[in-house]
Amino acid sequence: MFTFEWTEILDMYELLATLTYWIIMLVLAGLCMFIFEMITPYNDREELLKGNVAVGTQFAGKLIGIGIITEASIAHNLSIWGAAIWMLIGFILMLISYFLFELITPFKVEQEIKNNNIAVAIVAASLSIFIGFAVSGSIT
Repeated sequence: MFTFEWTEILDMYELLATLTYWIIMLVLAGLCMFIFEMITPYNDREELLKGNVAVGTQFAGKLIGIGIITEASIAHNLSIWGAAIWMLIGFILMLISYFLFELITPFKVEQEIKNNNIAVAIVAASLSIFIGFAVSGSIT
């Protein structure tokens, strides 16, 4: 029948590298989301606990955008530090996009999201996902 060696499937160096990337990138993603939470004029956690779907939608879009950037950062860098730096560059670009979106709209995006305007939240979440893909496509 089929025989195999575990070393053909699971290399301990690869496992340790994966765990290292996972820990560092998870911490960085948490830091990015914390910064996002600090710049919103409302408390994301409180709004989520109240069942504010718009806040949840926007929060999910930010997470997905950060996740897309994280994947590209890891895939296109030879070191954990290169990946971390590119993830942070991507996050900064997301922040700039966030402020530009707020600036160019004829209404206050964050106030609409706090008021549970789901349509605005979907556009904001889509912007975060778009920026995630645009940044990930530019990381080489």
